[in-house]
Amino acid sequence: MASKNEQATGLDASRLIDQRIRDLDGWRGETLARMRSLILEADPEMTEEWKWGGPGWSDHGIVCTGEAYTKVVKLTFARGARVPDPLQLFNSSLEGNTRRAIDIHEGEKVAAGAFKPLVKAAVAQNAPPAKARPGASEKRPAKLLSGG
Repeated sequence: MASKNEQATGLDASRLIDQRIRDLDGWRGETLARMRSLILEADPEMTEEWKWGGPGWSDHGIVCTGEAYTKVVKLTFARGARVPDPLQLFNSSLEGNTRRAIDIHEGEKVAAGAFKPLVKAAVAQNAPPAKARPGASEKRPAKLLSGG
């Protein structure tokens, strides 16, 4: 198992996450594996990371981390407070101004159709500001009218 302080990205991180899922075994490993799959399906450009002793996912910045505790698998979204959550999937860390989390208990299942849009919205929070199209702010010359 990786040390608490070890950091990795890409293939190395994916291997560490695979190992973490195997080490968890049971419902926690199954839940983390399923949520990981949904995260990667929601954003094929997602980068897997191993930070702070556990799995994380980023795209132009951190999107979320996945922790497994005795009674819960927790997905913490770094900028979750800004992410629209019309189906109220966030059920933890609701008091903060930045993060939001989803706690998943044994026997619970997060609906893929609700979770994937949440991941996409979280990724959108990291997107660089859209650049204006070249020339979009320039005034176009008025057409010359010929008198007749």
